[in-house]
Amino acid sequence: MADQPELQTTDSSEWSHVKETINMLYLAVCQIEATMSESNKSVETLTSAFTKLASHTIAIGQQAEQLQTTSELSPFKSDLIETTGEMQVNINASIQAFQFYDRICQRLDHIARSLEKMSGLMADGQQLSQPSEWQTLKDYIKGSYTMEAERIMFEYIMRGGSVDEALKIYNHHFEKEKAKITRCG
Repeated sequence: MADQPELQTTDSSEWSHVKETINMLYLAVCQIEATMSESNKSVETLTSAFTKLASHTIAIGQQAEQLQTTSELSPFKSDLIETTGEMQVNINASIQAFQFYDRICQRLDHIARSLEKMSGLMADGQQLSQPSEWQTLKDYIKGSYTMEAERIMFEYIMRGGSVDEALKIYNHHFEKEKAKITRCG
């Protein structure tokens, strides 16, 4: 096996629920980071392929427009132009999906950073019991949200609401924001 750092084990007299929680939070951060890294490689490949496909589609469409047509070639030219138009619509839909993926990555990064900050707060015995430190953390997390639906969900959870209800509220407000953007766009 490759050189691995020697892991320190704690005996049961050193066990602490806070230490266990910190370790689990760091594990969650590592899992998020690894997942994002792996998926970014795939999306980079897809993005490159779609960029090339878009360029080729545009070039084919332009060449089709310039074709001198005879009565025999006219249906072919029309079909070619229609097909490149349909391809462009599908490429644009794919680009929107890539943008959605980018937003997911940004949100996962915010979650990972928040978990790291919370782990750091919990690891510091003096800060752990300071309400002002927890408020600073909550302000940081709330400040990382870009959507009103996220802020509303955050407030609901911070007031002691259930996860199921918070998700229902989030989805309701998310759909409202999405509909508003669609109407304006």
